[in-house]
Formats: sequence, C-alpha cells, structure tokens
Amino acid sequence: MLDRVINPYRIQRWWRLADRAIRLSDSWQRLSLDDLAVQARQLSGRIRSGSPVREHRVELGAVVREAARRLLGTPHYHVQLVGGFAILEGNIAEMQTGEGKTLTAILPAFARASAAHGCHVLTSNDYLAERDAAKLRPVYELLGQSVGCVIAEMEPEQRRAAYRCDVTYSTAKEVGFDFLRDRIARGVSTTAHEIPRVTLMRSDQEPLQRGHYFALVDEADAILIDEATTPLIISAPESPDPPTVSLYRWASRFCQTLDPTADFDFDAKRRQVRLGESGCRLALLAPKPAILNRIETERIYTQVENALCARLAYLRDKEYVVVDGKVVIVDESTGRIMDGRKWQDGIHQAIEAKEHLPISGSTGSAAQIASQAYFKLYTHLGGMTGTAASARRELKKTYELRVASVPPHRRNQRRGFRPRVFVTANAKWRAIAQEVQAYVRGGRPVLVGTPSVESSECLGAVLAELGITASILNAKFHRQEAEIIARAGQPGSVTIATNMAGRGTDILLEGQVKSAGGLHVIATEIHSSPRIDRQLVGRAGRQGDPGSFRFFMSLDDELLRVLPQSRRKLLQRWAAWMAIRGELPSSFARLFRATQSGLERRGRSQRGRMLKFEQQRKERYDLLCLDPYLEYVS
Repeated sequence: MLDRVINPYRIQRWWRLADRAIRLSDSWQRLSLDDLAVQARQLSGRIRSGSPVREHRVELGAVVREAARRLLGTPHYHVQLVGGFAILEGNIAEMQTGEGKTLTAILPAFARASAAHGCHVLTSNDYLAERDAAKLRPVYELLGQSVGCVIAEMEPEQRRAAYRCDVTYSTAKEVGFDFLRDRIARGVSTTAHEIPRVTLMRSDQEPLQRGHYFALVDEADAILIDEATTPLIISAPESPDPPTVSLYRWASRFCQTLDPTADFDFDAKRRQVRLGESGCRLALLAPKPAILNRIETERIYTQVENALCARLAYLRDKEYVVVDGKVVIVDESTGRIMDGRKWQDGIHQAIEAKEHLPISGSTGSAAQIASQAYFKLYTHLGGMTGTAASARRELKKTYELRVASVPPHRRNQRRGFRPRVFVTANAKWRAIAQEVQAYVRGGRPVLVGTPSVESSECLGAVLAELGITASILNAKFHRQEAEIIARAGQPGSVTIATNMAGRGTDILLEGQVKSAGGLHVIATEIHSSPRIDRQLVGRAGRQGDPGSFRFFMSLDDELLRVLPQSRRKLLQRWAAWMAIRGELPSSFARLFRATQSGLERRGRSQRGRMLKFEQQRKERYDLLCLDPYLEYVS
C-alpha cells in the first residue's frame, strides 16, 4: 500500500509551501493588474528558459491565487494549492467533492504551459470543458497564456487553433481521436506492400496536435479507469449492399420467433448470444427473401445472434436513444450521448433494423489505441478526483501515478441513511416517490439519480401522479443542462437525472435550504462502479454544506442481471419469504455490493488484457516498421 499512496510528510511539505504562497499572495494585493501580469510573465520566462518548475512553486502558487482573487473573487484555499502541488509533481490529488478542483487545476496547468509545449486539461464531457475554459480564460490571459477548447463537431481548423493555445481544455476522447486522426493523416509506411485502410488528408498538411507534454486529467478515476475499458477506434465506413440490408431486416424479424429456453443461450454479463442446435436449424430452414440465397450459412447465424443481442442486451433509452432518425449511443458512465460513435461487428446495424431505421454502413477499424497507451504518450501526467481510493492499485500499476489524499477545507456534514431494498422495481419506485414527497414538503431540494433515460422518465411519471413536478436531465435534454442544474438547489425542487448530474456538477443551495438540511440525494440503483455511486452521493454536502443521501435497490435492478438465472430465481423465492410489505432487510444491500465488486474485478482484468494486447501489437508493428496505431490492408 505504501508505494501507492503519498507519504504524509510530503503532504505536510506541500502544506508549508501553500502557507508561504498565501503569505506572498497577500503581499501582492497592493500590486496593480499590470504589475501582477508582469510578475506572471517573468515567472513563465524563467521556466521557459529551463529553470526547474520545482524551484518556483511558491511564486507559482502566489501568482495564480492572486489572479483568481482579482478576477474570480475566489482566492485559492490551502487545500487547492496543496492539490495543485501534488498534481505538479505527477500525482493524483484526491479531493472531496465540492473542494474546488476547477481552481486547483490552474496552478499545475499554468506551470507546465509555461514551458511552451502546451498543456491539455481533460474533463469528462464537453459541457465541463466549455464551462471551465470560459470561466478560467480571464485568469490565464492575465497570467499571459492563451486558452483553447476542443469539443465534438468542431472543424479541423478550429481544433488546430485550440491546440496551438498554451492551455487546451477538452475531453480524453476528443484528444485521443485527434491523435489518431493525425496518425491517419501521416499514413506513412516503409513497407511498399502495406497501405493504411483509410487516409483523411495528405501527410504534408499540418497536424491537429503539437505533441503530448502535459495532461491534467480531471475526474481521473473515471477517465483513466472506468472509461478505459474499450479502446479508442476510428472507423472506416463501408456502404451496405442490398443483400446485407435485407439480411439485417430479415434477421430482426426472424429472431422474434425463437424460444429463449430452447433455441439460444444469452449471457447478459458478456452481452453474448449463442444459437443452439434447434436455433440454427430453424434459421437455416426459415423462409427468406430470394436476395439472401447466396449469403453464407455462417453469416446468417451470426446476424441472427446479433439481432437477438440487439433486442436483449441493447435497450432503447438505456444503452441508446433515437435522435433525428438515428441510433445514438448513451455513455453508461456519464449518461451523455456520444454523437458519431457506433457499435461494431454489426450490432449497430442490428439495432437500426430493430428500430425500423435506415441501415447505415458497417465500419472497419482504420486506427486505434488503448486509452492506457495514449496517456503514456505524455511526458508529464497528473490528475484530480474525489473518488480515487478504490482505484489506487490500478492507477499505480498502469500509469505510475500515486494518490495524494488532500484533507478537506471544511468538515463534511453529509449524512447517509440506511439503504432500502425491495423485491420488485414497482415497490421501489413507490417508496422513492413517497420519500421525495416527504422532503419536498419539508422545503428541501431533492436530486434523484437514475441509471437510464427510461427510468428517469418512468419516475417522472410516478411523481406526476402525486402532483410533484420534476425537472428531468438525461441524454434527451442535455441542451437544458445548465438551466436545470441552476434550479436544482431551490427549496422544494425535484431533479431527476442520469449520471449527467454526477461528476463536475455543482448544485448551489439557497440560504433557507441550508437551514432546512440541504440537498437530499436519492440513488435509485447501485451502479457497476462504486465511483459512480460516490460521485452521485457527493452532490450533497459540498463545501461543508449540510446534506443527506439514501440508496434504494430492488431485485429487479440491472446490476443483478449478471447473476446466473438459477441464483436469481433462488433469491426471488428467498426474498418473497423474508419481505415485509415488499421490503427486505437492509442487510440485503451486501448482495449488491458483492456483485459490484465482482464486476470491478472483471473490469480490471479486461483493462489488463487490453493493455497487454496493445503492447504486443505495438511490438509486432514496430518489427514490421509500421505505424502501431493504424490498421493496414495488403
């Protein structure tokens, strides 16, 4: 454990540095803005000339604190400077939710950007990247640095300009994909018989990015761990031919005739379907359009399995939404839509067939990189989060990052109530509605976290029957996010949200709300990652405010669907015997936590295998003098 955490003596040393920085900052209050800007530029100049950043930590802390005080009205606290020093030395600063990580980022970003190689500040979504860049731009400009922001749907020239800035705010996915776009643009192979699968622009064009010097990863556990389970892939689209389109349509209709108890096996945990002997026979003998006569039998079986998987494992308003006649993926960890992303291996097209939408082209891989491998490209790497404790070992093993637990600025007043567990989902929703009603009558705002778009709208309907109007924040209403969050701290307000209201969301409370007990958070399910649960709970009791939370669970919850069918049936029988008016003892919550731990272990193994595959792939491509991030065709 000792090699994965920061020695307390080092944190004490950072605390003493923060003391000195605050005293120096206070002495600079008499300086004019122009004089403060001169101090910042002189400091940047010394670092750019090669003077070690370590020798200027006190001055760095003082100048960013005074700049924030002048322009934002919020000078850095001790904990924010300590967190900044920890990140500057290549660590993960673990700071409680609400401690002001946005301000914490300024110190390490300004220090590393002063070397004139660029700095990437990576957040978990476009909304936070835009928000933080806009909020902090005046501070950076006073310090003599330019600020850019890269978000989805930006044109290449806009991206190129943003990366040329001293500090660039973006998301990990956007910078990762831009790296791959640059590799495709180069498209250079020393082997005459191998060519890249696709080329986006000529290799003599200027790349989007200018290198990988320093990345500051906000919500580091989410980006470096939870979102690193699947690699970043740029696809090469292929137009579907008429027989392929017909096959998708036929398989979607035919799969509905199969018997789940006899014709196929469905593994919910791995999202896999395997046709049995009877299922294969039925698929082979079933009437088909004449256009499918030349389709290989194995391909028919595969597409029937995809069609079954699309119906059983990919649910509308949970894994995806339909927007403007297109299937759009919903990110499980953030609850946000992922424009332009597609599932591979025919799954996306099977879902389109299920929804009776136009069939898009399938995609092959043009370039790819594992998230772990991408972040290892940076010369300097650091991060911050409120929930790194459960990921300490993996952060150290994979990224050589240790976790520095920063003491809170104010004592945490958040109260946790015992969890409530129910036999059925309907009983759970009724109990949640009753609890919401009770807190609203007491004048407290309530935030209800739901796992999917579908469940958020279902609960909204239940509350409407009780005469309670709730604001709903999910992937369908993401454009109203700022407006909904602005109202979420008002007395008696009710906000139902997917994971969009988790990381980075700051709900401001009115004075009378604090005296009434603060924000109450209701978690309607246990997620596959404990860090997502902690982030939702962390919306209450921020910066020393009062607040409370409670978890609600049922045996119908998504988490338990990974258990074998036989065990789930046994649980249902046992629960029916033990339940009192549909509610089970709170000790049943241990079952959910144990299942969650199992999924965590599986996720770690999956990420480990992916990183090992990436390393082997790179070694193989290096031997062939090929770009290890591109897919080649002979």
